[in-house]
Amino acid sequence: MFENLSEKISAVFKKLKGRGHLTEEHINQALKEVKLALLEADVNYKVVKEFLNRVKEKALGQEVMRSLTPAQQVIKIVRDELTLLMGGTTPELNLKGKVPAVLMLVGLQGSGKTTTCAKLAKFLKEKRGRHPFLVPADVYRPAAIEQLQKLGEQIKVPVYPSKPNQNPVEICLQAVNEARQKGYDTVIIDTAGRLHIDEKMMEELKQIKSHIVPQEILLVADAMTGQDAVNVAKSFNEALDLTGVILTKMEGDARGGAALSIKAVTQKPIKFIGVGEKLDALEVFHPDRVASRILGMGDVLSLIEKAQEAIDVEKAKELEKKLRRNEFTLEDFRDQLRRIRKMGSLEQILSMLPGFGQLKQLKNIQIDERQLVRIEAIINSMTKEERLRPEIINGSRRRRIAKGSGTTVQEVNRLLKEYAQMKKMIKRFTKMGKKGKRINLSSLFS
Repeated sequence: MFENLSEKISAVFKKLKGRGHLTEEHINQALKEVKLALLEADVNYKVVKEFLNRVKEKALGQEVMRSLTPAQQVIKIVRDELTLLMGGTTPELNLKGKVPAVLMLVGLQGSGKTTTCAKLAKFLKEKRGRHPFLVPADVYRPAAIEQLQKLGEQIKVPVYPSKPNQNPVEICLQAVNEARQKGYDTVIIDTAGRLHIDEKMMEELKQIKSHIVPQEILLVADAMTGQDAVNVAKSFNEALDLTGVILTKMEGDARGGAALSIKAVTQKPIKFIGVGEKLDALEVFHPDRVASRILGMGDVLSLIEKAQEAIDVEKAKELEKKLRRNEFTLEDFRDQLRRIRKMGSLEQILSMLPGFGQLKQLKNIQIDERQLVRIEAIINSMTKEERLRPEIINGSRRRRIAKGSGTTVQEVNRLLKEYAQMKKMIKRFTKMGKKGKRINLSSLFS
């Protein structure tokens, strides 16, 4: 997400940082390059123009020009303006008022609307303690109802048993009534989409809106379509008065233009972004954090939140005790790998660290996600005794483990060697902790 944009803007500000004193000419040249980077990222031209005018006005102020670190001041202005451009503050879902709260998801076919309904239900269930009820109201697309029912089974969320011959408005009315009777506090409606915007689709959505009166009408838009996503948002907003947007496919080659343009064009906030195909790959949209990532400053807050979600406090304490007793086994190592994978892809995790974009560019780093899978497969192919006492693994056992995990003996040898080195490192840390300052060893693996 925003990788190309981040690289280009970071390069612009690197030039500014090399200057002890800034002139108006320096700032104009930098903003010209920022303009090109934003336009290449498919940001709306009018949005770019207004954004740069605001930045220039503040950057040429006396406070910046007389500052001891003028380049840093300019970067701060750009960061603040980027944050405002994308909404300023983190928007919340409106779940207050009537019960059940009704969330109506709209959008074109292919935007990932049905999957997003399931992702949102999972998010609300696991992170907000809600009791969602999914409602398939798309009676036109083949297998749309069945798809949502299967997704509901996966995340253990009930789904209203819609039938293809039913009227969508009646489906929604009956589903809300059933949710009220059964004690579900949140109804998520998956409405019908088309390959393009047409009057028939909009009229049906208006009918559902007038009969159900949802607290939220959320547009699901494909970030990969760039300015088309902005145009779609504008059309849906004019017809339905949206309350927010969910951008999908942000983990792909999306250039970021939609995220930077939608709020300015529609005045409706981006509330969530889809960052993967898995049903837990839905994140709250934080404008300030995204602005920091665009400028190469990382997103440490999101990284901490992901770590907190993946780590069980009691298990972390238990692990620390094992580390201090030098009892860290291959089973413990496998458990830590699983927790890391639970946080997301390695590249996604590392991209949240400040400066990773520049480091990756300089070192041409290639991150092989499959390596973690191979390591876990090797450990899984061992017997329990081998995982607890790897010193018993002789040549014949190594061949059996390699065959069982679909790897080579060399890969098994490498893992065992790296594990032995890790044990030595842990032992040294433990000794350091005993001699002086207490060291939180479990943080090495969390």
